[in-house]
Amino acid sequence: MKALKNIGLLPRVIIAIVLGVVFGLFLPSSVVRVFVTFNSLFSQFLGFMIPLIIIGLVTPAIADIGRGAGKLLVVTVVIAYADTVLAALLAYGTGSWLFPSMIATTGGLPHIAKSMELTPYFTITIPPMVDVMSGLVFSFLFGLGIAYGDLKTSKRLFDDLRYVVDKAIAKGIIPFLPLYIFGVFLNMTYNGQAGKIMLVFAQIILVILVLHVFILVYQYCIAGAIVRRNPFRLLLTMLPAYLTALGTSSSAATIPVTLARTLKNGVSNAIAGFVVPLCATIHLSGSAMKITACALTICLLTGRAHDFGLFLYFILMLSIVMVAAPGVPGGAIMAALAPLASILGFNANAQALMIALYIAMDSFGTACNVTGDGAIALAVDKMFSRK
Repeated sequence: MKALKNIGLLPRVIIAIVLGVVFGLFLPSSVVRVFVTFNSLFSQFLGFMIPLIIIGLVTPAIADIGRGAGKLLVVTVVIAYADTVLAALLAYGTGSWLFPSMIATTGGLPHIAKSMELTPYFTITIPPMVDVMSGLVFSFLFGLGIAYGDLKTSKRLFDDLRYVVDKAIAKGIIPFLPLYIFGVFLNMTYNGQAGKIMLVFAQIILVILVLHVFILVYQYCIAGAIVRRNPFRLLLTMLPAYLTALGTSSSAATIPVTLARTLKNGVSNAIAGFVVPLCATIHLSGSAMKITACALTICLLTGRAHDFGLFLYFILMLSIVMVAAPGVPGGAIMAALAPLASILGFNANAQALMIALYIAMDSFGTACNVTGDGAIALAVDKMFSRK
């Protein structure tokens, strides 16, 4: 049991998918319904937690960012947000071009939205205390109020709430995700749909891996043009940060390496010390690109609306909400569940597929995020450095 706990989230999710596909071929419906029942209960808990995740993580995150008022903060936040949105739009544009034909080659669109044909043995309804948009508006209002009013008591209260939500994610959601995903793929295999889904996933993952390399190249080409240096040498210097993030899947854990390599690229101590830790929280280009590509895939598979206006709204909100992502593997997708449900209308089954597809590439998104932080630091240093 101890050895199982030492296995990372990604291997556990992969094992869950494989076992779900294998066992779904021969388990009787009575056994499959046990896992359908678990998934029904767990999805209710997820739905209850989503507004709390928004309030508990976004509010203190906005309060923290707002404390360092000044031009340097504003410029860094604007660049990070713009780059995150741009990466997501790139994913949407590429996906709109390539994904429909890829999905069509698998033999048609499987009806994932209707895959929960087996009913649970029993259900429990756990309604959320507030809806997602109310929680988001509340978070912005109180976050900005705490920041500008320097409300220390309120700040401590929401810091405590963030601690509770972080623990709920780490202890009450993340450990059960493999079992949840196992249940989803078990049910889909039982209904004869898993094969097509797996084939689609494999193709989409390849496209996303290529996209994340392209994002890093354009980030450093822009930064290289600003500082008038070879962009590929700058990118090569950041390679240790990329590899560290690839191994840890955590932007927070990679900050020391990212900072050291950013300094090696010639960024001043003051700028690097400010930009790198801040961007570890607010610059999520790789994660936004992955989530957008995965969301578009699920929309195409399930016949959901996926027009540009809808996805632009989703991307703009996603790039804000992900600031709340805790520094743990899979944190970004937990924060993204809110706009996925409220804007794109993702149900529990679609959310489970999103989680599985996202976690399969979690470390690559994190590596893209932190490596891109070095490019932003170069640009900001050029604007503000007195050298």
